[in-house]
Amino acid sequence: MTGQLQQAAGRLKALGHPVRLSILRRVVQGPEAGTPAGELQTRLDIPASTLSHHLATLSDAGLVLVAREGTTLRYRADFGVLHALTEYLWQDCCSGGTEPKPEPDPSPCCRRD
Repeated sequence: MTGQLQQAAGRLKALGHPVRLSILRRVVQGPEAGTPAGELQTRLDIPASTLSHHLATLSDAGLVLVAREGTTLRYRADFGVLHALTEYLWQDCCSGGTEPKPEPDPSPCCRRD
């Protein structure tokens, strides 16, 4: 397996938990400077220890960035990593891959309808 495949699999694994996906969605919707951990805890109604565990997983996967402001930790999405991950998922879709296609129509992911 390639390093890129391993990295993508790790990031998708981090997103494969409903709480982490909910956290990431909140962070993506948050301010550019980042969303304070306390605000995430309040909005998602989860214990601080649980939130901390899930934020660490997202951070370790490279999906969120953390900045400390005094005693406050602010989390923001790493949009470059998120874009690279989605690009990785789509990269072979329109190239046709190595297998010949039985139909001349483009793959469903390439259609614009």
